[in-house]
Amino acid sequence: YAANDPRRRMLLLSDNQANALDAFSQEGLSEEPVQQEREAAGSGGEAAVGRRVGKGKQLSIKRNNRKKKKKGEGYGDPESGSSETDSSGAERQREHPFIVTEPGELARAKKNGLDYLFHLYEQCRQFLLQVQALAKERGDKCPTKVTNQVFRYAKKMGACYINKPKMRHYVHCYAFHCLDEEGSNALRRAHKERGENVGAWRQACYKPLVAIAARHGTWDIDAVFNAHPRLAIWYVPTKLRQLCHLARSNATATGELQPPQPPAIF
Repeated sequence: YAANDPRRRMLLLSDNQANALDAFSQEGLSEEPVQQEREAAGSGGEAAVGRRVGKGKQLSIKRNNRKKKKKGEGYGDPESGSSETDSSGAERQREHPFIVTEPGELARAKKNGLDYLFHLYEQCRQFLLQVQALAKERGDKCPTKVTNQVFRYAKKMGACYINKPKMRHYVHCYAFHCLDEEGSNALRRAHKERGENVGAWRQACYKPLVAIAARHGTWDIDAVFNAHPRLAIWYVPTKLRQLCHLARSNATATGELQPPQPPAIF
């Protein structure tokens, strides 16, 4: 009877249609956020850009933290009044930057002069002597050069301003000062008059050392270091050795190679 009644059939159809529309609307609502996200990601919309910007901010924050950490890894300075904390939690003092100074001149405005720099190498020599004495007492192997063991001992004794990177960085400048003090002083005065920075002065110290090695005929800079009592404890910088080898090759090619001379006795 219900199937034959047209009004009853219309009511049934209307109910099924409503249910179908409700189901379709629910499916549409459930898929709408996913569809919007897909469209935004495909077209470079706000959703994708927002995620990218968020990742970019996180990367920039990490990079800034790394830069700040690197800036804090400076060398210590006993004359500095401020201090920082290293990764181990121990306080270490900041280092004042070096400037070009004439012999006997004191640096001002929280700067360190070159006389102070050369004094650090003398301190390293004293620390090496102490390490050698302790090694002999214990029957351990005695170091003959300034090694990591000496730098660790210096730090243990409170001299945190003495460290391997800085001392290796300027060791050829100290060598020029030891081998030719008058020439070293003249170079310092010339750079001070021209207002050159310490980096330019450091680079200028290579050429006189190559000339000193050339006077021995073989450009053997290692022999020059070993013949000097204050330089024999230091390793020859790789760049200085390479410059001497290059000068020797050029002299051999041009026929200007001189006969070797005995090293000077200091």
